[in-house]
Formats: sequence, C-alpha cells, structure tokens
Amino acid sequence: MKIIKTFEAAEAEMERRQLNWGDPATEKAVKNIIATVAKNGDRAVHKFTREIDKVSVDSLEVERDEIAAAYDKVDIGLIEALGVAAEQVRLFHQRQMQYSLKEFMGAGLGQIVRPIQRAGIYVPGGTAAYPSTVLMTAIPARVAGVEQIVMVTPPGRDGKIPLVTLVAAEIAGVDRIFRAGGAQAIAALAYGTESIPRVDKICGPGGLYVTIAKRLVYGVVGIDGLYGPTETVVLADDSASPECCAADLLAQAEHDPLSAAILITTSSKLARQVNKEVERRLNGLERADIARRSLEDNGCIIIIDDMEHAVDLVNLYAPEHLELMVRDASFLIEDIRNAGGIFIGKYSAEVLGDYVAGPSHVMPTGGSARFSSPLGVNDFLKLTSVIALGEEDLELLGPVAAALARLEGLTAHAMSATIRLKKGSKR
Repeated sequence: MKIIKTFEAAEAEMERRQLNWGDPATEKAVKNIIATVAKNGDRAVHKFTREIDKVSVDSLEVERDEIAAAYDKVDIGLIEALGVAAEQVRLFHQRQMQYSLKEFMGAGLGQIVRPIQRAGIYVPGGTAAYPSTVLMTAIPARVAGVEQIVMVTPPGRDGKIPLVTLVAAEIAGVDRIFRAGGAQAIAALAYGTESIPRVDKICGPGGLYVTIAKRLVYGVVGIDGLYGPTETVVLADDSASPECCAADLLAQAEHDPLSAAILITTSSKLARQVNKEVERRLNGLERADIARRSLEDNGCIIIIDDMEHAVDLVNLYAPEHLELMVRDASFLIEDIRNAGGIFIGKYSAEVLGDYVAGPSHVMPTGGSARFSSPLGVNDFLKLTSVIALGEEDLELLGPVAAALARLEGLTAHAMSATIRLKKGSKR
C-alpha cells in the first residue's frame, strides 16, 4: 500500500478523494433512460433491462407464491441468521424512533410528524445477492410507519431474484418486489409505470447509473442521498492489533476496485506491520484481484505525528466508516465531527455493522458525512408546521407582518393582515 508520511501530503490526498458523478456522456444516457421510462412505462423498463442487463423477464412483479416458495429452498441456517440480523436492526431503529422527531402543540404553534406513504427501496443485485441491504433499508421504513414499501432490484441472468433476497424482503416487511434495476428502475419509481407504483421517496445504494438517476429525479421524488464507492478509515495507535487492522482494510478492499481502505496511524512500527500483514493475507482471499486493485488505486497508509492531526484528517475526509483502534477512544469522539459510523475498539469490527449490529449500513460516502447522516427512521418521516393563532396573536403580530410585507413591496400581503386587524377592532 502507498505510504504517506507528511500531514501536507496526507491533506492533499484526502482533498482529492471526491465523488465522480460520471462524464457528460453517461449523464446524457441516464437522462435518455429516465425520459423514455417516463413516457413509455413498463415497455421501456423491459427494453432497458434487455439491452443493459442482458436479461428478459416475463413479469416485472414477483408474485407472492414465489416469495413463499423461497422459504422452502433457502437453508434454514441462513433464514435464522437473517432473522437475528433483522431483529437487531429493528430494535435499534425502534430506539431511534423514540428519540426522533416529536409532535408538539403550544401557544398556537406546533408540528405534526407523519411517515411518508410510499417508499421505494433500491437493492443492488444482478451478479450477486445483497439481502443485508434489504434489511437495512426496509426495516427503518417499516419502523417509521411507512404504509407501503416497494422494492426494486436487478434480476439475475435467469431473470429471477435470488431466493435469499426474497426471504429477506419478506422478513423485513416489503410489500411489493419488482425485477428491475439501474436507472430504469429509479425512473419507474419516480414517475410510475403500469406495474411499478410511483413512490414518495427513493432510498438505497446503487452503481453510477443509479446514483446519477437519483440525482436527476430529485424534486419529482425525494431521495435519501447519493452514494459513491464504499470507504473505511482505520485510525490506530501503537496499541492496535496489526492483524485486526489488516483484516478490516482487506474487508473494505474486497468490496470493489473503487472502494477505499485507509490506515491513519501515529505508529511507524504499526504501519510496517499492517502493510506486511495485508500482503500476507491478500492472496488467500477469494476476491484477491479486486482487493489488490482497490488497495493499489485507492488504499494508503498515513503516518502522522500526533492524534490531533490524525483527527483533522478524518474530519477532512469525512469517511463512511471510521474504526478507532486507539487507547481511550471515547476521548476522541467529541472531536470527530464527520463520519457516517464510528466503530470503537477491536471488538466493534465493521463487518458487524455491515450485517447485524443494528444501525443501517447505508451511510454517507464521498465526503457527504459533512452534511448528511446514515439511513434511518428520519428519512421516512416528514414534518407539517401547524399555525393556529388567536385574536391576541393577530393584534401583536399583524402590524409587524404588514410592515415587513410593505417593505418587500407585497401590498396584498399587507392587506391580508390589516383587513383582519380592522375586523378585530370592530368587535
């Protein structure tokens, strides 16, 4: 792995790591897909599924009996594991709901908190199954009280959704499942087709086409965020285990050649040990080629003089995942402003967060942790302000509103207030 030894070089390295939203040609292609689906509905979804995914499907929607049959074909051990993970995710988000947005009403002013009616969740697929993403997106929506959860996911080469994904969807409480992926699935959720209902908000991670499509349909529907390649920073001192640090960097690197695995440490000795351990364990991985490309292109080890500057780098990068392999990690948390998730100590391995700890693994990437949060119940709630003022309130606030309206040249606005003031004075 590349080793960086000065703060200035490390700072430059962090600043260059920005999300790449694709070139103009890619965006033009996505715009064409969206426009075609908006105009032609199901026919366009089928067309792009054949042309892009090289798959033909008879029906976009997965029938209930197909979902029920999946239980008989999936290993009972996997079903039980999904059940345990689902319960952990559900319990966390139920606690989150307790501390989430609250309704209130007082002195004529308040707010109403309501769940969105219909949520669309995107689950990557096609060449692999990601049942964990089903749990991490659908369960927060269900806990928030969303009335209908609609899932889209790319079919495999056989035109089917992996059985374990169907089981996960049933466990998570998904209402309807559709065999559609990519930009065409996002467009279908945004505009609706003959088969796929229009939703209020689209949530979940995907590839470049999906991300661009979400950005382009925002405003027609809501979105949770824009997700780029996954990333992990391991912040470690000389108390850290080289084996654990290396294992977690490799776990990150095997996701994708574009993923980023970064070690920031105050210990030169640990840096050397981790680098050797990564190389020693790399060739034994099933996805060794992917992990090696990731480490060569996007991985690095940063050796820094002190923990204060190390934290500065973390906040600059705003990583999706941050592991704290340091003494007294709790003292650092207050200074860490930008991170999607913080994993404290060697027992809080990121893999537990990916699958079973409880918080959603859909987290901000590409520096967006500076201004956004992991997916949670708040993504599926919305606020309505309530204003119920009385005559005394009008007498106090009406003249102020009228004066400000006249200042801005909005005389009808001022009239709306003064008419009421005149009527009130006649009583």
